[in-house]
Amino acid sequence: MAVSLVKGGNVSLTKTAPGLKKITLGLGWDPRRTDGKPFDLDAMVFMVNDQGRVRSDADFIFFNNKQSADGSVVHGGDNTTGQGEGDDETVLIDLDKVPADVQRIITAVVIYEGPERGQNFGMVDRAYARVLNAEGGAELVRFDLTEDGGTVTAMIFAEVYRNAGEWKFKAIGQGYDAGFAALVRSYGVNA
Repeated sequence: MAVSLVKGGNVSLTKTAPGLKKITLGLGWDPRRTDGKPFDLDAMVFMVNDQGRVRSDADFIFFNNKQSADGSVVHGGDNTTGQGEGDDETVLIDLDKVPADVQRIITAVVIYEGPERGQNFGMVDRAYARVLNAEGGAELVRFDLTEDGGTVTAMIFAEVYRNAGEWKFKAIGQGYDAGFAALVRSYGVNA
């Protein structure tokens, strides 16, 4: 049975699934309402150090940079419509390969061309982040983003982080008002 989290909650993945080596972050959403313009949400990952910054632009994983240089984080590809059941985008993380100086793996979702298309997270329904054991596919943790996303076009969904020798998952669900470019720059990516 998966642990269900609310915004701000966290859980030890290490204790939930002893011996855990690889996880899949599954991210999902559905457009609540649309004016017919394409509605494309994009998952992205920031591998950050203890100062909350990427070590280089290579630590920013998204649809145009699908794998970290060390192979520890792999983006499953861009779903440009969000149609269908199940996860819309996935990220595979090999916990044993994550470099020691990476403290947190932050997962955000951005609405592609949201401001230009007049789209925001207030138009998104049933958004979630979940963690699965990559070996066997058992769901370990789920976070359903239940609050209205308002007018933001970028949102930090969750993070996987190190704490006292354990890997943990934190449900964040924080909208980012300043948009995509400001979001990536806030983690030290040269946008």
